[in-house]
Amino acid sequence: MTQMFTILSVKGGVGKTVTAVHLAAYFQHHGPTLLVDGDATRSATLWAQPGKLPFQVIPERAVSKALSEERYEFIVVDTEANPTDSDLKELAESSHIIIVPATPDGLGLQGAQQTIEKLKRAGNRTPYKILMTIMPPKPNRDGEEAMKYLEEQGLPHFKANIPRLAAFQRGPLEGVTVDKLDRHNLGWQSYERVGDEIREFLALRMSA
Repeated sequence: MTQMFTILSVKGGVGKTVTAVHLAAYFQHHGPTLLVDGDATRSATLWAQPGKLPFQVIPERAVSKALSEERYEFIVVDTEANPTDSDLKELAESSHIIIVPATPDGLGLQGAQQTIEKLKRAGNRTPYKILMTIMPPKPNRDGEEAMKYLEEQGLPHFKANIPRLAAFQRGPLEGVTVDKLDRHNLGWQSYERVGDEIREFLALRMSA
């Protein structure tokens, strides 16, 4: 069965496309993966133009044709910012999990809560989890405080988080994922942990 993951946020600048690209790269290691670029900016499509990404990226309008020609085990959807309620409902119903990226500042956390409220208004029943991105290095405590806030509010979130790295900014310019640019491999390892959490979460749901 094809598993579909939707990356969703009503707020821009939270690492939505970065997350979509790196999770698609992660899942490509586990089976044929397709990234659907539903964002009007076409950031993922531009990222893929040099032909160095290990998976296929297509615009949303080409999904039906692609699925009729090839079988994919995983589909990652990079959504447009602040989708309409009808689009949101359709995306949620076809997804196995919704990933809500958020930055560890007040506006980032507020954007995540607004995204979740919008999902609830659309009658969403699909599981969702907040993914903290662009986390500053210590001794800055913003990331730690943000994770604590999610815990206190009882908001579902990933244990793993994504660090703030210059390599994430270079990736789209060079058409590669962060593991090709980060000599310490911290960025890629972070997305591996997120991918592992997704697989574990879905396995538990299927066995329940």
